[in-house]
Amino acid sequence: MIKKVICVVALISTAVACNNKPKENPIVQKDNTIEKTDFIFPQGEKGSPDFFTGNAYNYGLVPMDSTYTTLVGNVYFEPGARSNWHTHPGGQILIITDGIGYHQIEGQPVEVMHKGDVVKCPPNVRHWHGASKDSDLQQMYIVPNTEKGIVEWMEAVTDEQYNNVKN
Repeated sequence: MIKKVICVVALISTAVACNNKPKENPIVQKDNTIEKTDFIFPQGEKGSPDFFTGNAYNYGLVPMDSTYTTLVGNVYFEPGARSNWHTHPGGQILIITDGIGYHQIEGQPVEVMHKGDVVKCPPNVRHWHGASKDSDLQQMYIVPNTEKGIVEWMEAVTDEQYNNVKN
């Protein structure tokens, strides 16, 4: 299984290295100024408000299949956006490709994530992740062992939980 994950990560790394011109997407700020953010991948489809607070966009990279039993994609979170609490039956790996964000495993302190960080979410453990209040976040996600299931969505993360960041 580890060999499969390593192969998928190596394949994605090679594809990213070959992409010498990142896509530019304008982001309209609250004060109506425009800031350009370079994306490694297209922004993707807006996530459902049933599963996200704020604006989050998902772009699939490697579809689930029975050979690799791994799902890979990219999520772009606008500032303040976050996922609901959720679990993954097979676990999840996050690779932060840009921005600053938060991640929390239930019962543990909120952690700050930065570009280049790798976060492992163990199987069947409640957690959430998203952008910080003042920065957007891009994360590549890897969901291994998809034969066990993909995700179990739960309730929204409260503002109190989200704002409980210890710097």
